[in-house]
Order: sequence, then C-alpha cells, then structure tokens
Amino acid sequence: MFASAEFVVDVGFAEAEARLAGLTRSGWLTGASAGAYDSGLVGLLRVGPLGDVRGASKLVRVYVRDLVRRDDCAVLTLRWEATGAGGALFPALDADITLSPVTPGSARLTLNGAYRPPLAGLGAGLDRAILNRVAAATVRALLNQIASVLTQAEQARMAS
Repeated sequence: MFASAEFVVDVGFAEAEARLAGLTRSGWLTGASAGAYDSGLVGLLRVGPLGDVRGASKLVRVYVRDLVRRDDCAVLTLRWEATGAGGALFPALDADITLSPVTPGSARLTLNGAYRPPLAGLGAGLDRAILNRVAAATVRALLNQIASVLTQAEQARMAS
C-alpha cells in the first residue's frame, strides 16, 4: 500500500538540504519519525476493530540513511517498524523523503512510501477500512514537522 505527502517550504534548496542533513545527523529526524509512527499506532489502536487496547507493545525501530544527492534533488531513505512481541501486528513503512528545488527561495519536500499491512488478508481488509487513513495522516504529520522545522530556521535567521 502506498502513502505520500508533500509540502513546499519557503527556504531555498541549498539551505533546506543543509538543514535536512543536519536534522538527520543530530538524530532529530529519527526521534520525530518514531514519535509520528507511535502516534499513528496509538490512533490505530483506539479506532481499530479491537477498540482501545491497553498495554499493547509498540516499540518502534526507525532506520534513517544519510541524505544522498541525486541529480537536482536530495533523498533520504527511512524505515519504520514496530518491534517486540506484538510487532507483527503493526504495519512497517519504507519511504523516501525527497527535497527538490521549486524556485530560488523555495523547495518541495515529498515523502513517498510503501507499507505492508499486518496479518495478510485480514490486514488488507483493515487497510481499506482504517490503515490507509492512519498511514496518510501519520506521514503527513511527519512531513509537516520537518517542513515546520526547516521553515522556522529560515524565519529565525531573517528575524535576526
């Protein structure tokens, strides 16, 4: 199943690329990814077919690779997966976050990914009913956080 989101930020490509690389090196992106995934899982548990499941283990493992320059864009790859005893009950996501120039003062931030619904055929049914909306909201929330941080840095620099 596919999930995607896109934002245009009011930051030039070169500056946005440097900031995104800094977020990756500092570990901020890993923490934000884990938080977004965890929030999505909490929402899924609350609206899922079992209702609010107390004590459900949802430890999250996030892998983020270094930012790589490809042609006129920069790409970083990430993977989200739930771990622990209940990890197979939750979707895993593999995605690319791509930064590309739009104008000299703006850049496009895009997340395109694919996730595997859990539980084979049952998971496919859950995806049609719930998971696709949760996945879309989760990746949109993560990309919005990244866009906000990239833009805030620009606003702070312009204000000083």
